[in-house]
Amino acid sequence: MTIKQLACGVLVLAAGCAGIDGVTEPTNEPTNDDYLAADPQAAGTTPATAPPPATPGGTWTRLANVPIPAAGFQLLLTDGTVIISEVSTNRWWRLTPDITGSYLNGTWSQIAPMPAGYAPLYFGAGVLPDGRVMIEGGEYISNSPVWTTQGAVYNPATNTWASVTPPAGWSTIGDASAVILGNGTYMQSDCCTTRSALLNPATMTWTATGTGKQGASNDEESWTRLWDGTILTVDCNNTVNLLASEIYTPATGAWTLGPNTANKTCDINPGGSGSHENGPQVQRYDGTVIAFGGTGHNDVYNPTAHTWTAVSDSPIVAGQQLDSADGPAVLMPDGNVLVAMSPGIFLSDTHMLEWDGTAFTEVARPPNAPGNSSFHQNFMLLPTGEVLLTDFSNDIEMYRPFVRTPVPAAVPVITALSSQTLIHGTSASLSGQRLNGLSEAVAYGDDAQGATDYPIVRVTMGATNHVFYFRTFNHSTRAIGPSVTGTTSFAIPSGVERGSARLELVANGIASPPVSVTIM
Repeated sequence: MTIKQLACGVLVLAAGCAGIDGVTEPTNEPTNDDYLAADPQAAGTTPATAPPPATPGGTWTRLANVPIPAAGFQLLLTDGTVIISEVSTNRWWRLTPDITGSYLNGTWSQIAPMPAGYAPLYFGAGVLPDGRVMIEGGEYISNSPVWTTQGAVYNPATNTWASVTPPAGWSTIGDASAVILGNGTYMQSDCCTTRSALLNPATMTWTATGTGKQGASNDEESWTRLWDGTILTVDCNNTVNLLASEIYTPATGAWTLGPNTANKTCDINPGGSGSHENGPQVQRYDGTVIAFGGTGHNDVYNPTAHTWTAVSDSPIVAGQQLDSADGPAVLMPDGNVLVAMSPGIFLSDTHMLEWDGTAFTEVARPPNAPGNSSFHQNFMLLPTGEVLLTDFSNDIEMYRPFVRTPVPAAVPVITALSSQTLIHGTSASLSGQRLNGLSEAVAYGDDAQGATDYPIVRVTMGATNHVFYFRTFNHSTRAIGPSVTGTTSFAIPSGVERGSARLELVANGIASPPVSVTIM
């Protein structure tokens, strides 16, 4: 078996290696005091072309006073805080931005531990419409390879975890892909078979889905939810067709073959040899999907034309071909995609690149990058448009892009508020357009899901400029796209300051024009 070396010095088996019983695993913001302001993009229109490329680049800054010995995967909660797993333990930590809204200078706290005996590494995950967090499966438990079916759900409102019973008859889940569908349903796959299931969040029960899946398993697939609600993946286990892609349609519960990719992006060979590794897939603001390969080849999917097109290969650096096997990528507000790449499968010397829709530009890299492989890195897109990076070490870094303007077509808009007077300890609601953004925005091979496609409410006080995030819940939809409308509820915490304020709807790091409110 291939060995992955974590930066914290712990040896773990490579994600996607031979599994159980020989199975191969599968800030300058717009101002508008009128919350009924005209929409910057007419409803129903779709961006016809990719946004103009932005000037790439940014700086990395280390967060101070990080208490986590080995920081793992990240999830953005609907109250604007970030929770991060501690590798090979059942502990999670929360990062809360400071009173000025800075995550760089935020504070750390430990949330409740996961259920005893459940300390997963590489797992399915998702933030439910009610704000709870699903963690399902695990390739390792306490650093032992088990491909577990264990799972747990976290309730931020009560700071409690509850165990989740797996789908009936499943013996493995492991590091399999998961996704939140447009209707808010959590969909989980099994790493080592072609099975998938849907979770009813009210009853926490499962229903089988995903008939017609090709290949030997779901292993190593990166799933991307498109504007029409379907799920796109490149099949990394189809030995009959090494270029196969597949599309899941929620209305039918079935997978169908999609068009062939232009390149072989999965590291799979005839007969099934190879690591089967692939890279992340990210939908951009023009609706196309960039699929970064584990082979150094990269393709773009056009959902309108239903075609794959070859784009630039990953760069060759110092004579070595880069790839993004089990690597992370994030769509930034300006439309560029930040991606981590390293040479060969699981080899070290990570490089950070931005892809503008046409070409790669290498940008600055964090201090640990030379000793890390792409799989060590994990990105999280913050409501500020900055990117948080963990790498299984105590060094958590923030990528701060040079000042850039968000793509206008992706800006969310508040169309109505239930009230412009917000009372301590109560809840209110808002309606908006593009309240979930135009993309899931955050991706990582198959081993982690950090999508941020849900509404965040941010309030800035007029007198002090102090920043507060209000927990959102019960979103009417999780659909993404330029003409998507919906509602969300939000809670007004008792600790927020009183007075006049500006309220913004944030989706994937992009803020709406603000609305004037009064906090009482």
